[in-house]
Amino acid sequence: MHKPIDIFSISTQSEFNALALETFRFQYKNNSVYRKFCELLNQHPKTVGSVEQIPFLPISFFKTHPVVSSVKPYDITFTSSGTTGQETSKHFVTDLSIYEESFRRGFESFYGDIEEYTVLALLPSYLEREGSSLIYMVNDLIKNSKNPHSGFYLHDLAALKEKLDFLETNKHKTLLIGVSFALLDLTEKYSFNLKNTVVMETGGMKGRRKEMIRAELHHLLKSGFGVENIHSEYGMTELLSQAYSSKNGIFEYPSWMKVLIRDPEDALTLLPEGKSGGVNVIDLANINSCSFIATQDLGKNLGKGKSEILGRFDNSDIRGCNLLVF
Repeated sequence: MHKPIDIFSISTQSEFNALALETFRFQYKNNSVYRKFCELLNQHPKTVGSVEQIPFLPISFFKTHPVVSSVKPYDITFTSSGTTGQETSKHFVTDLSIYEESFRRGFESFYGDIEEYTVLALLPSYLEREGSSLIYMVNDLIKNSKNPHSGFYLHDLAALKEKLDFLETNKHKTLLIGVSFALLDLTEKYSFNLKNTVVMETGGMKGRRKEMIRAELHHLLKSGFGVENIHSEYGMTELLSQAYSSKNGIFEYPSWMKVLIRDPEDALTLLPEGKSGGVNVIDLANINSCSFIATQDLGKNLGKGKSEILGRFDNSDIRGCNLLVF
């Protein structure tokens, strides 16, 4: 199987396609859960000749099955957040170095050297539980910023306000990454006029507030922070790569990641550019689990490696995504 460096040096669509098909063959052979799913669809390496023909595993399988393509011991298990009694996803990671390489290279490709930033993290809902892949990533970014002002903030919004004011006064290039409800809490308590700070939301109200569409959220945050645009990070427990948006929820992806849009009425049919439907993600960093995931997100493919993430499917509207759960 290809080494991790192969996926991180992808420079053309043909290279991506070739490695995606190679990854499919590897995971069909080595991932029993994924192989059984493919067999239920009557798909196997001899019938799959293009990326569009690769079956996408419903993301819910990470809640019910060990989705692994490796016999190595787990380095770490990432888990999703969930309310009491709710099943959570588990991503068994057998090689943390691939995840670290993925998020470090991904961040650098969009934002440059992490050492140029002071990194402030307002992620209370994630800090308050174990197993968050986002906390692992942000902790690494904080550490590698090598900046004494970088750090996490839990509930001390006054201290965060004071730090942001200090960094603005001294013209420090700053990244403030936060969960949506906490960023709203901050702007409702204090006013800002940030000129040197990238404000990045990671989505989700985590049951703390009523969910709202991204346009409404960004309008409130832009006004509260005094910035022209709100950045967004798109990632999840079941993936080892992230997409980023610099404005309007239009996401771009690293070269080893791709989004396809499926028909909400027929989960096995892909839609052309400009159509809205379910988000299928190819993440080649997921070599040791499954690289082909049918998410429960709704999106639109805009072409040229960009897509818009519109929100979540209502569970009752996922027609076919979970029909083959066994």
